[in-house]
Amino acid sequence: MTKLENLNAILTSIQPDPREDAARQAAHRQWASIAKPLDSLGLLETAVENIAALTLDHNIDVSKRSLILLCADNGVVAQGVTQTDYTVTAAVARNAGQNRSSVCKMAQVAGCNVVPVDIGMKDPGGIPGVLDRRIGNGTGDITQGPAMNREQAEQAVLTGVELVRDLREQGVGLIATGEMGIGNTTTSSAVACVLLDRPVVEMTGRGAGLSDEGLQRKIKAIETAIALNKPDPADPLDALTKVGGFDIAGMCGIFLGGALYRTPVLMDGFISTVAALCALRLCPEAGKAMFASHVSAEPAGRLILDALDKKPLITAGMRLGEGTGAVAAIPLLDMALSLYSEGATFDGTGIEAYTPQGG
Repeated sequence: MTKLENLNAILTSIQPDPREDAARQAAHRQWASIAKPLDSLGLLETAVENIAALTLDHNIDVSKRSLILLCADNGVVAQGVTQTDYTVTAAVARNAGQNRSSVCKMAQVAGCNVVPVDIGMKDPGGIPGVLDRRIGNGTGDITQGPAMNREQAEQAVLTGVELVRDLREQGVGLIATGEMGIGNTTTSSAVACVLLDRPVVEMTGRGAGLSDEGLQRKIKAIETAIALNKPDPADPLDALTKVGGFDIAGMCGIFLGGALYRTPVLMDGFISTVAALCALRLCPEAGKAMFASHVSAEPAGRLILDALDKKPLITAGMRLGEGTGAVAAIPLLDMALSLYSEGATFDGTGIEAYTPQGG
């Protein structure tokens, strides 16, 4: 696998294209020709138009799609911020490698290939069916020091970009994001607190079902990590370096890769949207590749989407992770695209076309 240039070169390469608006308008006209009330599919119509603008083509093909499932471990689990230990990360990754994890079953229904990636699990020893893109042997405990060094953070981001490039070369037209890493709601909350300058208690939830006591340990761990490491809110890479995780940094790269290679990327839940926020802060133009699947049940789920200026297709109280929310949105897009591409038109049905009404 050929390595990409440095991160700054990638950020500079992500630029607007004058053809985007023409493709968006062509998609809008196609929707307007379908025999139905104008804009009546709401966010689904907007999503299709945004995909057309991103890909520079109103003839949309996302029939080949993949979920990138980034697996990594977080040293902060030593502080009792989770119900389980790091061995669960490897267990789920192993199941994903055998196409047996929760998201794999949902992805089969959505016609989506699952690509599990070890981007930094602790002592995994190699897992069949899981790509090896390891940055390190898990991150450091953020209550004791930084999660990683800056070079590792940049490498993780570049790894995400490379994964998008490789899938794009295989003809993949839609990418979903997912993660697996015990302790990563802690690191995600820490990064979100830094970037949005919000109180830790407001941005921190129970993750996979913490007790009241466990939640207090989690809040204290995040407060300690931020006070000790002093991440720079104006520098997303610094926040990832000091209180983030390999999975969050890798997903940040996936969103940047989506913008660079003009491939739509479905956000999943809280952790994924925090990664998207990092990408947006690094490169505002990257927002055009981000598509919201659902709003996480984590306390800060909607707040992060608001910061991204994205509206979710699904509101179902989901918080499983692994990319399950992103995969759940794919059939909705498929149904919308079926109507967009093959729906009966006003001309074909003899029905008088709707026109915008003022007032």
